[in-house]
Amino acid sequence: MSAEASPAFDFGAAVAEVVRSIPSGRVMTYGDVAAVLGSRASRAVGKVMAHEGADLPWWRVVRSGGHPPVHHEARALEHYRAEGTPLVHGATAWRLDMRRARWSPDPGDRSDDVTGEAGAHRASRPGHATAGPDQGYDPTDPGFPTDPF
Repeated sequence: MSAEASPAFDFGAAVAEVVRSIPSGRVMTYGDVAAVLGSRASRAVGKVMAHEGADLPWWRVVRSGGHPPVHHEARALEHYRAEGTPLVHGATAWRLDMRRARWSPDPGDRSDDVTGEAGAHRASRPGHATAGPDQGYDPTDPGFPTDPF
């Protein structure tokens, strides 16, 4: 049974726990957070962050292209500079350097306790694929768009 189908599972609390675990200077995408929870519901992660993220390090959850949360770019940039988060500066814009800033919890990390199922997030990590057609989100999969920068 997936984590979000469990009757006692609080998706919002689980998202908050994962976001709190992101180290200073590192980021995860909305899809990464969902994958840690054994889900593909990146939009639901965004909704949780929009409604409940004020008390969380919200700037550490970003869009897949390395762009900060919409309408919070200036405040997020202050946090990134203070934490030393790797950035890429273009001629007129900036974004996060996802190759260096992206973080994923280790299999033995406390995020295993978030879902109540040890290793539930491993489907998103290379070398930890599960059987079946839904193998989770894998940002290293060459089928995902390449970095334009």
